[in-house]
Amino acid sequence: MTPNSKIFRSSTFRLVAVYLVFFAVSVGAILAYVFWNTAGLIERQTDETIRAEVQGLSDQYRILGLAGVADVINRRVEEGAGTLYMMVSPAGERIAGNLDSLPTNAQGEPAWIDFPITVGKGATRHTGRAYYATLSGGFTLLVGRDVQEQRQFRDTIQRAVLWSLLLAVILGFGGGLLVSRNFLRRIDGITGASRTIMEGDLTQRMPVSGSGDELDRLATSLNEMLSQIERLMAGMKEVSSNVAHDLKTPLTRMRARVESALRADDPKEQRAALEKTIEESDHLLQTFNALLSIARAEAGNTREGLMPADAADIVRDVAELYEPIVEEAGGSLQAEVNGTLPVRADRQLLAQALSNLIDNALKYGQSLATDEAKLVVKAHAEQGKAVISVSDTGVGIPADQRSRVLERFVRLDESRSKPGNGLGLSLVSSVIKLHGGTLTLGDAGPGLVATLELPLLPEGR
Repeated sequence: MTPNSKIFRSSTFRLVAVYLVFFAVSVGAILAYVFWNTAGLIERQTDETIRAEVQGLSDQYRILGLAGVADVINRRVEEGAGTLYMMVSPAGERIAGNLDSLPTNAQGEPAWIDFPITVGKGATRHTGRAYYATLSGGFTLLVGRDVQEQRQFRDTIQRAVLWSLLLAVILGFGGGLLVSRNFLRRIDGITGASRTIMEGDLTQRMPVSGSGDELDRLATSLNEMLSQIERLMAGMKEVSSNVAHDLKTPLTRMRARVESALRADDPKEQRAALEKTIEESDHLLQTFNALLSIARAEAGNTREGLMPADAADIVRDVAELYEPIVEEAGGSLQAEVNGTLPVRADRQLLAQALSNLIDNALKYGQSLATDEAKLVVKAHAEQGKAVISVSDTGVGIPADQRSRVLERFVRLDESRSKPGNGLGLSLVSSVIKLHGGTLTLGDAGPGLVATLELPLLPEGR
């Protein structure tokens, strides 16, 4: 398919063509109206003047008689008003006027006629327009005007109207080709980029011209979608690599332990190996469950389960559940919850996210001075959002590592001695994104503060 045929087959050119037809009809109607109210108006005014003069002379004929009206006509001719007069007898003899003879087409019933006239010494041929009427006694009265200039003016306007319409069509057609070519060029750019992406290059992006039009908005949305897909694909690769790496060691250890127990003939050793294997199996199941929860949250499969809920109640329930656990571990948990916080949420997922934050704070939030974890859970409304925070008194997380710890299987060197799989904060981040909120890690001075922000529901909902 040639580029020109692609242009003519494009929806943009068809739309421009339809608009061009509509535009041409509109312009034609406007120009016709202009023509009607210029040249047409002058001709109508001339006809009305002639008709009024015929009526006036007819009235004077009834009052003054033939000699009187002839005298009036001769006086008007002498005044040189530019009007054509002719009055003839029933026998065709000229009685008064400035015409040599009655036009040949001035016959029959009163009517309008156009006839040639000779003007000036050069015998220039002009066009005259007149109205003739038959008076009582068989006399014929003709009154007219030299309309040569009017006709030239009308022809000039008519040509201007036709040329304007033709020029509008040509410019509209040319503009349609130009617009269609530019639009098609941008569409071809998007098509080429999409083909490159389909071939496997996920780094490719749709071209953006910077004009901010609908194609730019579409390209920007597609680029954001592609970035999200690229992140998900990179996450899948990273997860696959991390799963293979992180699970290989415990699986190898389990296999070695079971083989050692099989070779041993000691029931106590075999029982201890089985108990340890069950413990590590539970840990592996927790890892897989966390991965499944993260995958469901990122895919949005649980978005249908979001319902109106009170985030303050959820915070109170989770804090109440963890308070004895924290005290048993030698720490303290203080909950500060103000009022109600109506949000749209999945109670179970939001409670799980909050539990992960408290569990992380309990594991890694011990004070270096007292080796105790002092946890503070707060929940309040602020600028249309429900703000939930969990802070501890530990060493915290360096600022340059806070975004990294939200990724899967990421564990800092200081935490590798503690139990865990590096999925806790990643699960919290995915759950909060599902709820349309944000997770922010900050400095509690000392310690870490994790802040969740969720949009509050409007009043009455």
